[in-house]
Amino acid sequence: MADRPHTRWDADEAVTHLFGAHYRPMVRLASLLLHERGIAEEIVQDGFVRLHARWHKLRDPDKALAYLRVTVVNGCRSALRHRKVVDAHLAASHPPPDAPSAEAGALALLTQAAVLDAIRRLPARQREAIVLRYYADLSEAEIAEAMGVSRGAVMSHAARAVAALRPILERLA
Repeated sequence: MADRPHTRWDADEAVTHLFGAHYRPMVRLASLLLHERGIAEEIVQDGFVRLHARWHKLRDPDKALAYLRVTVVNGCRSALRHRKVVDAHLAASHPPPDAPSAEAGALALLTQAAVLDAIRRLPARQREAIVLRYYADLSEAEIAEAMGVSRGAVMSHAARAVAALRPILERLA
């Protein structure tokens, strides 16, 4: 571990370094999950605060980025649950005049479910490549590191996954 200087850093140095390197990708991840940049930024900032507070409890400081990513995803889940409750109460008291039909909402849910089902049916390596690329917004190099394969293997897995998903997505369009 001596070749990784951030393992020797204190919480301030480590979190400052991680913030500079990973703030924007974390905001992109949260924005993708929430479709709301302001709340996404708040959740990511909260994630960095939590990481700083728990830095001394990390068994492996090299896993700090993974801890941060999980914290952000969980924060997004909480925000979505909260949004769902608020929206339900608002809809019950003041239904919007131009709300989409129930059929449109059901169709959107079916489409999303079909896409997620298709992704779940992919072989494990293809599924990992697609999720890390399009949901976690990682680069090929980061995906290769996360999967423990070469960049060429990542490109191959991703290309096969896209080819397998294409007919399903075309039917849904």
